[in-house]
Amino acid sequence: MNRNRVNQSADMEVFDAVITRGSFSAAARVLGLSPSAVSRIVAGIEDRLGVRLVVRTTRALAVTPEGEAYHRAAQRILADLAEVEQTISDQAAPSGRLRVSSTLSYGRRFIVPHLPEFMDRYPGIMVDISLTDTVIDLVEDRADVAIRVGPLPDSPLIARRLGDSRRAVVASPAYLARFGTPTTPDDLRDHRCIGFNFRRMHPGWLFKVDGEDTQLMIKPSVETNNGDTATQLAVAGAGIARVGLFNVSEEIDAGRLVEILKDYCPYDIEPFHALYLGGATLPARVRVFIDFLAEKLS
Repeated sequence: MNRNRVNQSADMEVFDAVITRGSFSAAARVLGLSPSAVSRIVAGIEDRLGVRLVVRTTRALAVTPEGEAYHRAAQRILADLAEVEQTISDQAAPSGRLRVSSTLSYGRRFIVPHLPEFMDRYPGIMVDISLTDTVIDLVEDRADVAIRVGPLPDSPLIARRLGDSRRAVVASPAYLARFGTPTTPDDLRDHRCIGFNFRRMHPGWLFKVDGEDTQLMIKPSVETNNGDTATQLAVAGAGIARVGLFNVSEEIDAGRLVEILKDYCPYDIEPFHALYLGGATLPARVRVFIDFLAEKLS
């Protein structure tokens, strides 16, 4: 390496201070150098380039056209160096506000319990999490990461699969004692069912009947916007619900809910994905959060 090039960025910083401050002495005070040291550095740049950059008089400092061109280039290069260093620093220690949107049930069970560990690992990141089963637009709602449950529509977003869960059709023992237990999916037409009041990829309930996938359109007696409330309604005896097994596994184990029609939905699986805007400019805070979720949940 040419030794004359080793300290070019430092020389540029000195020259920038001279031009910005308007004098050698003012630049020296800012940089913590002596005026003679600043003068030698500027003279060294001129010798290296073979042109005069500044004209020094007893009263003022005049910049030559070559000096103006060098100053503009120096400012641009110094700014680029600062940006590169900030990018590398962000990767080493991610920071900033991380906006996360998750479905209520999944977020409560799988995201929120892991947040303290994530916060300990990345103290520079401030997590802003919203739990809602309403499908949001990442750009319009300014979210960095959205957790989606179920099949994904076509989208320019990047999706990373976090896991999956089987759906379950459930009802309380009291409801089944009062209204009877459905033995086929078609029996649901005569029962009170609990539905969702937001748009879903498949509006009906999916079953496999005689080896064929069948989508049964139910007429809900009550609707809600999240799986937790649907589970609570089912436990209270309001009707039959079809929700993710992770929503109701504890209720089934405790005997507060009974899974029915299990033989008709052996492959009724809903995947969980983390969605985010990808690309070369993916912030470090988003990248480490996605990697963290994959580590904990996959």
